[in-house]
Amino acid sequence: MSEPLPLLNQRYGDLAPQLDLSAGGDILQLLLRHRSVRSYLPDPLPEGALETIIAAAQSASTSSNLQVWSVVAVRDPARRDRLAELAGKQAHVRAAPLFLVWLADHARLRQIGADRGQTTEGLDYLEMLLVGVIDAALAAQNAVLALEAMGLASVYIGGLRNQPELVAAELGLPKGVFAVFGMCVGYEDEQHPAQVKPRLPQQAVLHLEQYSLPAQSPAVAGYDRVMAEFYAGQGMAQPDWSSTVMARVRSGRSLSGRDRMTEALRNLGFPLR
Repeated sequence: MSEPLPLLNQRYGDLAPQLDLSAGGDILQLLLRHRSVRSYLPDPLPEGALETIIAAAQSASTSSNLQVWSVVAVRDPARRDRLAELAGKQAHVRAAPLFLVWLADHARLRQIGADRGQTTEGLDYLEMLLVGVIDAALAAQNAVLALEAMGLASVYIGGLRNQPELVAAELGLPKGVFAVFGMCVGYEDEQHPAQVKPRLPQQAVLHLEQYSLPAQSPAVAGYDRVMAEFYAGQGMAQPDWSSTVMARVRSGRSLSGRDRMTEALRNLGFPLR
């Protein structure tokens, strides 16, 4: 078991807060060790692992108990290959033995309404799409914690949002269902280990009583230095964090097709009033 200080140093670099993590036990250690894994062994998951992961996901909080999320488990190599192409040719989608697609799902409630002869107009509003996306994210993060406790690894795949309609067609999604993100699941190939990526210092994200933007500048500058060292250690070309994220948000074109998300969502059955 890693000691608390090294874990914090990995997560924050030399900007790590001095904290006593002993009261958090194994769960806090597990959270701090989280990494995005992109190299997988072909070994299948143990019997019952998928159902255990979903049980953990369903134990997450859900707004008003609406449970407006679902998940599609994809094991078929050919389908994983097609999804990998749609997600920007990400090889780890092909390599991982299990690919989970987390969905904001209004179709179930619309069907209940149709069966009862009742209207479901409330689902037409942006608020309800947000509920589905948030519910899916909460469920997925519970799943990540569960699978990591089982010795498995994962990485989120937001690239599924590059071509939402084609992903929906591949998965047979009805109207009112949207693939929020994918998730590779499997055993890490330890010959190509993933590293803990540093995060922004707490001074940039933790605000006491009221939000302060000016106070974040020194923290971001320090983080740029930490990330420049991290990138260099990984043999990556990025100069620092600020340059990397600015390239991502510079224009609509830099969103890899997601600049048309409103149009895609309406095509998928979300009126977005």
